[in-house]
Amino acid sequence: MGDHWNVPACDFDPTGKYDSRCYRTMDFVKQRVAEQCYDHIRAGKHSSELFSDAAIDYLRNYKEDNPFYMYISFMAPHDPRTMPRKYLDMYAPDKISLPENFMPEHPFDTGAIRIRDEMLAEFPRTAEEIRGHIAAYYAMITHLDAQTGRVMKVLEEKGELHNTIIVFAGDNGLAVGRHGLMGKQNCYEHSVRVPLIFSGPGIPAGERRDAFVYLFDIFPTLCELIGIDIPLSVEGQGLFRAINDPEEKVRDNLYFAYCDKQRAVKDRSHKLIEYVIAGKHTMTQLFDLKNDPLELNNLADDPASKEKLKQMRNELDSYADQWDDKTGPFGQPFWQAYKLIMVE
Repeated sequence: MGDHWNVPACDFDPTGKYDSRCYRTMDFVKQRVAEQCYDHIRAGKHSSELFSDAAIDYLRNYKEDNPFYMYISFMAPHDPRTMPRKYLDMYAPDKISLPENFMPEHPFDTGAIRIRDEMLAEFPRTAEEIRGHIAAYYAMITHLDAQTGRVMKVLEEKGELHNTIIVFAGDNGLAVGRHGLMGKQNCYEHSVRVPLIFSGPGIPAGERRDAFVYLFDIFPTLCELIGIDIPLSVEGQGLFRAINDPEEKVRDNLYFAYCDKQRAVKDRSHKLIEYVIAGKHTMTQLFDLKNDPLELNNLADDPASKEKLKQMRNELDSYADQWDDKTGPFGQPFWQAYKLIMVE
C-alpha cells in the first residue's frame, strides 16, 4: 500500500493503451527506491478524495440512457492510517475503549506473527499505542464514509439514487490489538468477517441477515437483481432469496484460509482453526462462537468437545476436496499432519 497523499495515476484511456512514463519513487513499505509507471500524481490529494472526485465527475457527465456500472476501489482504510486532520480530531485516543479480546501478544506463532502488518506496533502491544491506532482507524473510516456520501449525493441530485443498486463491501478486517495482532492475516472473526451492504430497488431497507455468504456471491446477486442469467462459470451463489427471506441461510458452513499456514471452517455454533508452520502441524483451536464470540476459550483439548472436533475436521477435509485445496507434498490437504494426533 502506498502513500494516500501521493497516488500514482493514469488518466483514463478507452483504448487501454496507456502511454505512461516510468518514474522512480520511494516504496515506503520496503524502504527502497522503486519504479512505477503513471502519468501524473495529484500531490496533497487524499486517495479517498481522488477516487470519489473521479466517480463524481463520471456521474455528472454521464448522459446516456443506458444503465451504468461503476466500481470504486478505495485504498482506505488500509494503512498508512492518514487522513485530513479534522477527522483525526474527532476521536480522542484516551476515550477509546480497548477490545475485550485485546492481548499484549498472541500466545503462539500463527505463521504471520512478524510480517509487515504486525510490525506497525511495538511488542508487546501497549494499551496506549493500540488506542491510538484504533482512533486513527476510526478517523480514516469516517473520512471514507464522507467521500462515499459525496458520491451518493450526486446520484440523488441526478434523481438516480432510488434507481441505483449500491453494494458496499470491504477487505478483511484488521485486528488492531485483538488477540495481540494488528493485521488481517488470521482466521479470527474480527478479520474474516467483512462489511457487505446492498441498497436499491427490490432490496428491503434497514434489515440484517444471518446468511453465510462470500464476496464472490456479489456478482451472481447483481445478475439476479437486474434480471440476467448467471453464467455457468460463476461459483458464487445469488443472494436474492436471502435478501428477501430472513430465514434463508445460503450455506451451512464457511471456509477460510491464510496462505499455506492456516485453514478454518465455521458452522452455526463453532469454528475450527488449524495451523501448519514450516510444514508441521502446530496448533488446533476450537471455539464455541455462541458462548464465546470473542474466541478466547480454546476447546480443542476439552474431552467434552471431542465429537465436535472430529465433525469439524471432517468438514475441513470435505472443503479441501471441493475447493481442490491440496497443497501437501503428496497431494493431500496441507494440514494432514493433524490426523496423526486425532484420537478416534
